Amino acid sequence: MVQKLKLEELNRIDVETFKKVEKIPLVIILDNLRSMHNVGASFRTADAFLIEKIILCGITPQPPHREIHKAALGATESVDWSHESDINTAISDYKSRGYEMIGIEQTTDSVMITDFSIDPSKKYALILGNEVEGISDEALPHIDTFLEIPQLGTKHSLNVSVCGGIVMWEFAKALK
Repeated sequence: MVQKLKLEELNRIDVETFKKVEKIPLVIILDNLRSMHNVGASFRTADAFLIEKIILCGITPQPPHREIHKAALGATESVDWSHESDINTAISDYKSRGYEMIGIEQTTDSVMITDFSIDPSKKYALILGNEVEGISDEALPHIDTFLEIPQLGTKHSLNVSVCGGIVMWEFAKALK
């Protein structure tokens, strides 16, 4: 008979070990997110896939906060993060460190993620935008590539934390 594993049977690493383990060369830039739940969920996903860092830009809520913690389940303690008031400063900083800027956005130049080849020798920064407005207009010219997730239903977009989870998983598979 199938039984669910208990927490202690999952053999997860502790926060101290997480901090020391090699991360995948992937940074997540959250651009003006409004929802603390989306921020918390992004931290939790980043922890699951050993993401290098999250940069919270603009009005994106910052830990510590009860609502972020509720979704993050402690991942704000494991995942490295910082805040940058201006997204273009974050983009410029990581571009100068050799990261390719990938905007997750529906644009006239978007490439379907299924048609994009992730190069394991590169470092990437994934930019996820505001729940209503998407990525800031002022950031668009500084982004190298725009990726879109194919959708087959009636809705025009996914929740930003769900979208982030899908894209983080695709990059984690290719970069690990």
